[in-house]
Amino acid sequence: MNETAAFEHLRSVTEFAGLDREDVKITRLGGLTNIVFRVQTADRDLLLRIPGQGTESYIDRKVEAHNARVAADAGISPEVIHFDVESGLMISQYVDAPTMSPERFRTTPGAPTRAAAVFRQLHQSGKTFEFRFELFAMIDDYLRILNEKNAKLPEGYNDVVAEAGAVREALNAHPAALAPCHCDPLCENFLDTGTRMWVVDWEYSGMNDPLWDLGDLSVEAGFGPEEDRELMEAYVGGKVDAATYGRMVIYKAMCDLLWTLWGLIQHADGNPAEDFWAYATERFARCRTLMATPDFARHLAAVKAGSA
Repeated sequence: MNETAAFEHLRSVTEFAGLDREDVKITRLGGLTNIVFRVQTADRDLLLRIPGQGTESYIDRKVEAHNARVAADAGISPEVIHFDVESGLMISQYVDAPTMSPERFRTTPGAPTRAAAVFRQLHQSGKTFEFRFELFAMIDDYLRILNEKNAKLPEGYNDVVAEAGAVREALNAHPAALAPCHCDPLCENFLDTGTRMWVVDWEYSGMNDPLWDLGDLSVEAGFGPEEDRELMEAYVGGKVDAATYGRMVIYKAMCDLLWTLWGLIQHADGNPAEDFWAYATERFARCRTLMATPDFARHLAAVKAGSA
């Protein structure tokens, strides 16, 4: 989709119907499943999000619209100016700050600490998101979608899902208090001003175990032990107990297990944004590797035992 088509989408919204093309600067931005543009007028700086083909099969836009507005009210995310829950077209305030990447997260001083701060602000906001992000139910749902598409799974995937039964048992031994969570903290969903972070893209958000957000970010950013420790200590405000730290590590494996299926859906839908078969198989391999380590078994035991 080019800038001319983006302008027509913009003009479809009543508030912007009177704009002339020569008065608007439109710049294509990134995005894996959606098409995103920066729109600049004489007095406004906006972000236009056009949903990708096939996303309606696994994204509830009514839920996304509600949660995005709640996140904006909590000061976590930019203001939502327009959201069409039928088409998924969204216009929000543009934040002029660098978009994070895995490399930036690992090399920018204080980035894990600022991410922890914005997560804590969200999780402790007292707000309520629509939708319950339930890991194992979502795995089952994604498997159903893939079955309907006659899509292929990586060899051994169902075996690892069965092995994850022990993870489910450990997590359920001490259920977490649910909080509003982003649930899909790709590095590119963070905007860093240098003093604070903004978070965007609430497609997968819902009420969840807050430590999912931290484990998932660790995976997306490629954090090592040093960054993980900084993230977790900043989040809890001090020393991290074994059960809390272990819960984050467990979610590192589980997010790869889940997003493997998401990648396979993108592959089945023919999404051209990247090689989603390679994306999915890489995630699956990383999940299996982590689950096979002695440390993972130790973390699992700590989570099952609970905090001292």
